[in-house]
Amino acid sequence: MLRLLCVTSHPDDEAGAFGGVLARYSEGGVECSVICLTAGERAANRGGADGDDALKSMRRAEFADSCRHLGVARYGVLNYADGALVRADFGEVTGKLVEDIRKLRPHVVVTFGAEGFVTGHPDHGMTGMFTSMAFQWAARATCCPEQLSCGLETWQAKKLYYVTAEFTIPDRPMVSLPPVTARVHVEPYIRRKIEAFACHTSQRILRGLRLSYIAAHPAAVVRRRAEEGRRRRALSPCRHGRGHADEDGERSVRGSKRIS
Repeated sequence: MLRLLCVTSHPDDEAGAFGGVLARYSEGGVECSVICLTAGERAANRGGADGDDALKSMRRAEFADSCRHLGVARYGVLNYADGALVRADFGEVTGKLVEDIRKLRPHVVVTFGAEGFVTGHPDHGMTGMFTSMAFQWAARATCCPEQLSCGLETWQAKKLYYVTAEFTIPDRPMVSLPPVTARVHVEPYIRRKIEAFACHTSQRILRGLRLSYIAAHPAAVVRRRAEEGRRRRALSPCRHGRGHADEDGERSVRGSKRIS
């Protein structure tokens, strides 16, 4: 079966930026996983939480609910500092993602571009940079070799996509968005995307803004950086997997699991 890995920065990114893609492909039998680098403890919207630790716990639970609603098979939140990924140890974060890629063995990886998507958020941009390097390193035996001595094997994912758009947001940092090279039709999954975002009750104040964005731009647009320069479907069959899921694969998609 095909496997997709989505790497995000904050709880609610999986719904707001990637929810349509995750819902569509999980329903189609693709095993989807999400790794979120921070617990979002620096959010301006506190949801009534008494301190950062309480907000972390709240947002981790919301993230889990959202992932389950989208049909995500495996998900996890790492513990890097929200709003400070630019100061995180590049090798450490990338090495952790290399380990996860080698464990999950995705055929396709989706994340943010280095510009930080339409918001220009530095955490989004850094997430894209960590993920892009991990995409490369995971296939090299000379990178993070200690993981190989612990039983993991190198893994070369086939495609890397960056989420992009054909608009910018006023009063946000200037961004140079990646050009569109592939489009994923997600309009039938917009309601589930909205419902998944609604799981993030601590961020309820943002829901109106997200709904306005979704209504104006219903199609999820992604950019691929891969060795070949040809346009093709975002998730096409490749030599490591079929274009459909077997019964065992369908069961694994229905039963969400945390990534330890």
